[in-house]
Amino acid sequence: MRVIIAAMLLLLGSEIQAQTAPPNFVFIMADDLGWADVAFHGGQFPTPHLDRLAEQNLELRQHYVAPVCSPTRSGLLTGRCWSRFGVTAPTNTQALPADTMTLPRALKRAGYDTCLIGKWHLGSSPEVGPNHFGFDHSYGSLAGGISPWNHRYKMGPWTETWHRNEQLLEEQGHVTDLLTAEAEHWIAARGDRPFLLYLPYTAVHLPLKEPQEWLDRVPADVTAELPRHYAACVMHFDDAVGRVLAALEKQGMRENTLVVVTSDNGGSTAENNDLKYPDDNCPNGRLIGNNQPLRGQKGDVYEGGTRVPTIVSWPGRIAAGQVESPTQIVDWMPTFCALAGAELSSDPHWDGTDLSALLLQHQALPERSLYTVGPGWRAVSLRRGDWKLVVSGSGEKQQNALYQIADDPAEQHDVSGQNPEQLQKMLGYLAQAAAADRDAVVQQ
Repeated sequence: MRVIIAAMLLLLGSEIQAQTAPPNFVFIMADDLGWADVAFHGGQFPTPHLDRLAEQNLELRQHYVAPVCSPTRSGLLTGRCWSRFGVTAPTNTQALPADTMTLPRALKRAGYDTCLIGKWHLGSSPEVGPNHFGFDHSYGSLAGGISPWNHRYKMGPWTETWHRNEQLLEEQGHVTDLLTAEAEHWIAARGDRPFLLYLPYTAVHLPLKEPQEWLDRVPADVTAELPRHYAACVMHFDDAVGRVLAALEKQGMRENTLVVVTSDNGGSTAENNDLKYPDDNCPNGRLIGNNQPLRGQKGDVYEGGTRVPTIVSWPGRIAAGQVESPTQIVDWMPTFCALAGAELSSDPHWDGTDLSALLLQHQALPERSLYTVGPGWRAVSLRRGDWKLVVSGSGEKQQNALYQIADDPAEQHDVSGQNPEQLQKMLGYLAQAAAADRDAVVQQ
């Protein structure tokens, strides 16, 4: 009898330990994926893996990022608004101070393995690459959007950017397939330690040149060259997400892994004919990212530039559904640190908040300010409750617009004239949010 009781207690203890074990984190980020580029938002291209993930898990319907790539990445990895670091546009120079307490550094203190596979774009030289900021393993592009087959970045000193652990290398293969294969291999090599896998793809960023097998799957009604490659790229990314999830399942890790899929900014519909990449066979021209029915595009502080498709999955822990509470990219570091039990030795000055109660119990968040700075501070916005303030220009040329997002998510009706008191209140909140800007700029 004592042996049976002891065995039962041992089994019970194992179950409790399994339930309380710190989760793994997989953060998958598309590049320039628009709100309606996915089929579950009405997109015209099939995205079966993302559709299934959205249906069976939790969709954050109002998740905000920066209007462009490097700022979003700095916000994710620090829990702070990108403008604190003076980062408001894509950058190839060092974005974060060397001693910044980043998400991977914080999780390493809690016993995590950390890995970045994909696009870094917070300093495009190896000496300021991801291994210098807390990642045990890194692979992909140090710079921004690269040519998908030769893995070169535009022209200039950062053309050669493809690397493994900050050692530049040459490889054959399509960028999406190479990144996914590296992720599958890294997941398969995991032991008992919890891990963070940050997987920022270059899809669906320019330039585009998809494998024929994906072009052959594009719907027949998409006929022009660039739209066909764009559709194939979206579908290829969807398949990559499915492969990563399958790799977790194969290793028996899916149940204890929190997966986030999102985009670094909204889709682009701008002219990009001035972009010159080493591979001239890639179709550049006009991008066709779909942000409908939201206003604006990549680079704008309007909803179309900053509100992106976002799914969160943790089987058995996060219930399926949709939540409308506004969330932001800076929330993920506080959330992951809380769930991992990571303790920081000093105040990280986070602008984000812990989303655990929102994710696990679908509890609405308290009202707060979500501050967004566009490229070069030419425009900024502040979301608080259902109100959103958009400010462009400065001094005598400053223009203020106020929107009621719950009733007007497309930002078609400026109601600042009818709500002067609310406008002044929002301008006050904006001043408070902006007060800490540039307080952590890299000293050159």
